[in-house]
Amino acid sequence: MKKSIIALSVVMSISTPLLADQHDHGAGKDEHALTSTFSYQGKPATQATIEANRQFAKQLDFANKKGFEETRKGLIAEFDQETAAIIWNDYRFLEGETPDTVNPSLWRQGQVNHEAAGLYRVTDRIYQVRGTDLANMSLIRSDNGWIVLDPLTTPKAAEASLRFALKNLPEGGNLPVVAMVYSHSHGDHFGGARGIQKLFPEVKAYGSKNITKEIVDENVLAGNAMSRRVSYQYGTVLPIGETGIVDAALSNAVTKGELSYVKPTETNHKANIESWDIDGVEFIFMDASGTEATSESVAYIPEMNAIWGAELTYKGMHNVYTLRGAKVRDALLWSKTINKVINEFGGDAKVLFTAHSAPIWGNEEINTFLKLQRDNYGFVHNQSLRLANNGVVMQDIGWEIQKIIPDSIQKAWHTNGYHGTYSHNARAVYNMYLGYFDMNPANLNPLPSQAEASKFVEYMGGEEAILTKARADFDKGEYHFVATVLNKVVTANPDFKPGRDLLADTYEQLGYQSEAAGWRNVYLSGAYELRNGIQKTVLKANSADVVSEMDMGMMLDYLAVQVDASVAQHNSFTLTVVLPDIKETYFVEMSNGNLNNIQVTEPRKADATLTINKGDIDRINLGQAKATQLLESGEAQLTGDQSVLDKLKRSLTKANTAFSIVPSQSLSTAQHSHQH
Repeated sequence: MKKSIIALSVVMSISTPLLADQHDHGAGKDEHALTSTFSYQGKPATQATIEANRQFAKQLDFANKKGFEETRKGLIAEFDQETAAIIWNDYRFLEGETPDTVNPSLWRQGQVNHEAAGLYRVTDRIYQVRGTDLANMSLIRSDNGWIVLDPLTTPKAAEASLRFALKNLPEGGNLPVVAMVYSHSHGDHFGGARGIQKLFPEVKAYGSKNITKEIVDENVLAGNAMSRRVSYQYGTVLPIGETGIVDAALSNAVTKGELSYVKPTETNHKANIESWDIDGVEFIFMDASGTEATSESVAYIPEMNAIWGAELTYKGMHNVYTLRGAKVRDALLWSKTINKVINEFGGDAKVLFTAHSAPIWGNEEINTFLKLQRDNYGFVHNQSLRLANNGVVMQDIGWEIQKIIPDSIQKAWHTNGYHGTYSHNARAVYNMYLGYFDMNPANLNPLPSQAEASKFVEYMGGEEAILTKARADFDKGEYHFVATVLNKVVTANPDFKPGRDLLADTYEQLGYQSEAAGWRNVYLSGAYELRNGIQKTVLKANSADVVSEMDMGMMLDYLAVQVDASVAQHNSFTLTVVLPDIKETYFVEMSNGNLNNIQVTEPRKADATLTINKGDIDRINLGQAKATQLLESGEAQLTGDQSVLDKLKRSLTKANTAFSIVPSQSLSTAQHSHQH
């Protein structure tokens, strides 16, 4: 029995992403991981970058101050020192003039976002806290208290923002939060839920269609890879300032910490449009799943003539494909859903408020805004396919679509590519319909990246010959190909320091020229890690709290992606898992190197049977109980073949939380370079 206790303990400790803090890695976990105390200053902008940004500025309408005016409108209370310290104070440098090291359009977006600095009145009974996190926290006065829409990213941010709101609201500041509504399945819209629940334990949670499944798919099944990539898109390894992070497109920044999740008691799923009564407030919810998120709802509040736009729109262009990695979104569905909002709710709407950016007031203004947003996503979808149907391949399509942007879209600030870009969104449309392969036989089955890079370097005469040519092109400001060719050099030989240094300089200049916050952060993060090794990141998506809300099928699915098939093929077994407290049973089978599971109505004959309460599994994942204690006390039982869990244990792997994105130096070389 003791052997099975040990096996079960191991399985429970690595069966979920609580298994390892993917954002707290170090050299001990990976030979390439290297954290350092290097003080990143950033190099100056080159003359080529200064000129590129100067030319870019000429196409921008800086006389249009509407975005600033709408952001300032309705201010009730500016942040106190404690609330401003969440993120707002860190971005006060944006109050200065545009530096050479930042694209002028991105700098303006950062300034608009920085204007959000307190509690705002949207309309009667609707308020927002803006500037404490990536998203806005919206509050609606209901019969018995308050409804919170989108409780931010982390419990700390949610609790502090709500306390600030209740302290400063002109009405009902002593009333409880009775409900919270998640508009969609992204972490900055549900992750702070425990902070609200901490203050108001009886709060009810509501969510969009299939929200829990989509949260698991995005944050858990691919959570390790995505979390590493998030550190690049949001620049969490970078310093804040003119040569580092300047904005996160949707707001200045995302808060640091771990996501939490309170599973909704009710989700929108019965119809495309349905009416809910939440504490006396009627919400007409419209399913928007498949647009900005795989699970999303927008709503109309008739008595307030208000459209709650969730993240279907914001004052910029969104991602059809997000750089951190997620399921590609449907740009045509996105355009059609905005059109449906216009036709269903646009006639009577007096205010449009969303999860990001400031509201829009006035029926004509709302409809004008929505129509341009609609047409922008329609443009990306339709023109990408038109180009593809004329033989333009994925590598080229992002460049080609930028040549044909209509003037009306080009001149509008709120269609600019701060988050999504025409370039990578066009490629997303291509990929959704045609996949990654462009039908060129040379691209069908290329060599692995390092082998290909080595041959590339050999054909071009070696790394020193390439470096000479790359330096000449760098001096001419031809950064795109310099980045391509030096990446081949550094992939072939990660320890070639002159190549690493020039590639870092190249990425840095490309970052300084980028209008998109994500592009800037990706380029600068690449430069940073080329110079300093893999760094710690600070936002944990697949936290124990999120995992504790997974059903057993989801947990077993996650377990399956950790199985090493080459080992598992020699460790076949069957296992019945009985969960008495929720009256569920699962049949688990390891066969042909793959772990399968299915929910069954009755226990099936298997090599072994594990009986354990689902609540106890959740407590194990949250660190509130230990598997060994549950088995020793008899609260959990394992009968049958005691080797089954050992077979599972042998088949499981832990994901590398510090894998390389840019080629990593060997540890000895990296340490030597830092000593000098």
